[in-house]
Amino acid sequence: MVTSTVAAIVVLGLLIFVHELGHFLAAKRVGVGVLRFSLGFGPVVVKRQVGETEYALSAIPLGGYVKMVGQEDDGSEPDPATVDREDSFAVKPLWARALIVAAGPVFNLLFASLLFSLLFATGVPVATSKIGDVKEGMPAAAAGLRSGDEIVSIDGVAIDRWEALSAAVRESDGRSVDVVYRRDGAEHRVTIQPQRTEGKTIFGEPMPVYVIGVGPSDQVVTERSNPVKAIFQGFSKTIELSWLTFMTLVKLFQAVVPASNLGGPIMIMKMAGEQAHQGLPSLLFFMAILSINLGVLNLLPIPILDGGHLMFMAIEKVLGRPLEIRQREIAQQVGMFLLLSLMGFALYNDLHRLVAG
Repeated sequence: MVTSTVAAIVVLGLLIFVHELGHFLAAKRVGVGVLRFSLGFGPVVVKRQVGETEYALSAIPLGGYVKMVGQEDDGSEPDPATVDREDSFAVKPLWARALIVAAGPVFNLLFASLLFSLLFATGVPVATSKIGDVKEGMPAAAAGLRSGDEIVSIDGVAIDRWEALSAAVRESDGRSVDVVYRRDGAEHRVTIQPQRTEGKTIFGEPMPVYVIGVGPSDQVVTERSNPVKAIFQGFSKTIELSWLTFMTLVKLFQAVVPASNLGGPIMIMKMAGEQAHQGLPSLLFFMAILSINLGVLNLLPIPILDGGHLMFMAIEKVLGRPLEIRQREIAQQVGMFLLLSLMGFALYNDLHRLVAG
């Protein structure tokens, strides 16, 4: 329990810091003054004044904020004493304000890319093309394949990783494939026709898939990439998982993904502890996933989130003027209600899982 709590605090604290650092650096870059940089909400526990900016650690560790000159996050009018200052958020052009708001989520996505790049550069475990189990009555068993055989190539394309093997079978569309495998040092060639079966997407939706009836062994190798390739892989993995996170939200609204899958702070604490026990690479991977979730969720067009502020700015661009104060206040209140409802439901799911064991 202690490990889980410490791991969760470290992970969430670092992700919140990265998010707020994005807002902070963007504000400084476009000449907006920052009055407070806070990790956490509520009463200030520790603070230090550096120039005009107060750096604070607050009591409620569920977020953070960057308080800028001439900005109010609740939709109300900013302080008249600061709104006309040259370094005021309110007097900056629309593009500069949008840059500041978007920088937080963008930094979370960039941080995830950095973590993935580090993992690819230091090495990730991947399954080899060695067969673990062969299912009776399936095409591979009928062709004589056995546990321990190692797939060498499919249709003349060299295969040494399980992911490549699976992809080659899936992409066959049911046509026969020429398989070369190695057994006891000798290579053998067989022709196998994949069998169509009903599989499921990552969201649980039914989909046809072609298989030959083999499973991977527990043999893995550590695959390392050079720094340039690792950076490319890090960005690619971040884009892939960002899209997956967005589609998961869409599927939640479509009731394809059960709402019971939503998790809150208890689930995060539990998973952080589990990943910490598995080692630093697992914890970094988990942190990258959470960073992507934080970035994508904050870009949703919900008032009170960064995406909501960007939505207001888009409306301002179209109308040629900002929304009325009262309209912004109501929108912020609705956004707060939605956010608190979602957090409450996620916490309910956490408690339900604990009770259900």
